Amino acid sequence: MKLYITTPSPFARKVRIVAREKGLTDRIEEIAVDPYANAPELLATNPVVQVPTLIAEDGLPLTDSPVICEYLDAIGAGARLLPAEGAERLRVKRLETLANAALEMGVKLVLEKRRPEHERSPSWMERWTFNMGRALDALEAAAPDAEDFNMGVLSAGIVVSWISFRHPDYDWKAGRPHLVALQAALEQRPSFQATAPV
Repeated sequence: MKLYITTPSPFARKVRIVAREKGLTDRIEEIAVDPYANAPELLATNPVVQVPTLIAEDGLPLTDSPVICEYLDAIGAGARLLPAEGAERLRVKRLETLANAALEMGVKLVLEKRRPEHERSPSWMERWTFNMGRALDALEAAAPDAEDFNMGVLSAGIVVSWISFRHPDYDWKAGRPHLVALQAALEQRPSFQATAPV
């Protein structure tokens, strides 16, 4: 399998962590690409030129991190990170979705800050910042626990680490002790240490 990534991408990091947790690294070739330069090998498999993109074992391109993670979870070793069905699956998916929402707001802020200053929208940046904070508050209220390691908990840990990396001036830790403890615990895992954003 081939996995197209950028090392700063939190969505790619999630897939890379799942690959490590599920014992799949020897079956996946990680290929760093520049999506903003329309990397030809990425463009050939993903029409919107985004990472992560996985070329599955049967050659099918998978282009969304939750889809890729669910595929890897199904084919990898060990306990499932995403329950197959029922209320527990919905609980885990809710956490994953909240974490992805916070990441999406944070990515929008990063991209907006890359625009020339006269083209930036202060009102949208304010809205995205508030939305990111509200998603983090919802994650905090859910009290994710590193001992209950699943796709939602994994995703919550990724988002706060990525915000520290990309938005160092944003104080996500204030009033969020569960997320602070979660980050500290998860960053000790070998899969997290091996995929730290650079």
